[in-house]
Amino acid sequence: MWKLFKVLKVMTLIIVGVSALGWVVMMLWNWLMPALFVGARNIDFLQALGLLVLSKILFGGMRGHGGWHKHGGLHDHHRRWEKLTPEEREKFRHGMFGRRKHRDEGRGHNHERV
Repeated sequence: MWKLFKVLKVMTLIIVGVSALGWVVMMLWNWLMPALFVGARNIDFLQALGLLVLSKILFGGMRGHGGWHKHGGLHDHHRRWEKLTPEEREKFRHGMFGRRKHRDEGRGHNHERV
């Protein structure tokens, strides 16, 4: 019985959350788009939900990964960093922070790492 209550609670929260997000999209669209673009019309709630789904497909991916993000993301950078030798790491740091140091010298900024 407890599991059923928990599942119903989660489903209710999901429905309320998606509905609230759809309402926000609808309100923002109807406020901004007709004012910004000639010929843009107001949308209803179901169209706003459709717009949310479309944006999730185009920009959010289908498995929680962003549509424009490379899979692996930050983990790939950590793996590559771990493979570098200490000399390569120092060369990278000098390349990254050395340029900024020279650029900022005239401004009085100090970005050196200790």
